[in-house]
Amino acid sequence: MSQSPTRLFALSLASIALIGPLAVHAFMPVIPAVKAGLHISDSLAQLTFSIALFGMAAATLVYGSLSDHYGRRPVLLSGLAFFLAGSMASFFADSVVTLVVGRLLQAIGAGCGMTLVRAIARDAYGPDKLVKVLAYLTMFYTLGPMIAPVASGLLVDHFGWRGVFAFAFFCGAVITAGAWFTIYETRPPASGSGLPKLGLLRGYGNLFSHLRFTSYVCQTGFSTGAFMVTATAASFIMTEMLHRPATEYGLWFFAFPAGYFTGNFLSSRVGGRARTETMVLIGSILSFSAALALCVLLGSGIVTPFSVFIPGFFLTFSQGVSLPYGQAGAMAIEPRLAGTASGIGVCLQNLFGAFTTQAYGWMADGTVWPLIIACGAASVLMMIFGSIPWLMLERDKN
Repeated sequence: MSQSPTRLFALSLASIALIGPLAVHAFMPVIPAVKAGLHISDSLAQLTFSIALFGMAAATLVYGSLSDHYGRRPVLLSGLAFFLAGSMASFFADSVVTLVVGRLLQAIGAGCGMTLVRAIARDAYGPDKLVKVLAYLTMFYTLGPMIAPVASGLLVDHFGWRGVFAFAFFCGAVITAGAWFTIYETRPPASGSGLPKLGLLRGYGNLFSHLRFTSYVCQTGFSTGAFMVTATAASFIMTEMLHRPATEYGLWFFAFPAGYFTGNFLSSRVGGRARTETMVLIGSILSFSAALALCVLLGSGIVTPFSVFIPGFFLTFSQGVSLPYGQAGAMAIEPRLAGTASGIGVCLQNLFGAFTTQAYGWMADGTVWPLIIACGAASVLMMIFGSIPWLMLERDKN
């Protein structure tokens, strides 16, 4: 690689990570407004959210593999174009069917975000700096969840839910322009031949044959699922159970990315000085404890913004601690398939998030128990997979 990453390159790379929050977090305050505006059920309203996670899950697998073969830049720019088209289609949607289609197209485009950001970061900065770079990139990524729900809440309260998609289109256009002018091709020349020789399915099979890889991506997936179901359920709790405006939900939502940001800052300070297995286990224990506190408080009948968002802060704090290590650990298993590994990791984050949130939508009955069940199940599974790499490390020592 003849070029070295500049500050503009790093800033543009970080801004691309915001595409995901524009498709996911910006829509969270919109769900109750869409339900009322289109006169649909809870499960259909939840589908307009979870369809984005399903779409991103599928798209990330394709983006990661295609970028290993055809290069990062053309695949990235294609994804950003899909995001813009989907945002515009959602803005003009006049029924739940057309909105779901627009959201799906938007999500397919957004799937290029963190998948290719991680792969490009590994190419440009090298594996030795990857944990630290990913932590800083994820810290910047948290600006999206910090800003998007607040901005969306204001837009919903003053301009209706369509204003959120106009906002997403404008931000996406700025990000696309930055990527066009600053992001150069980073894929190492040798990696272009890796995917055809292995074959797409053989590449997946090769990665999943490693228990450590499977554990890392499942831990990050279930951790994301616990957060996603808590965040979306909080929207219904605030607006339908506590009768608070969407803007207030957006302000309370700040606790989630603030926790994530703090956890990532800690990871960036620790860097490569701690073992990946140890940091993933610590994050898993903290996340499980936060989820347990959330479930106990709500199950005891204490339903307030504090009982949702304070445990939520620690839920995302612990995710911020473990996620950069889990991501770096997964990509280190087979370096020649770093893009594919990154795609699988993001895929499972979105897929498990989609399953948990849609399961909540199917169970929704106007009480907090569907949240307790979905968040509790995701947290238990996250704890199991987060323990496996550490147990394997201890076994190898003996």
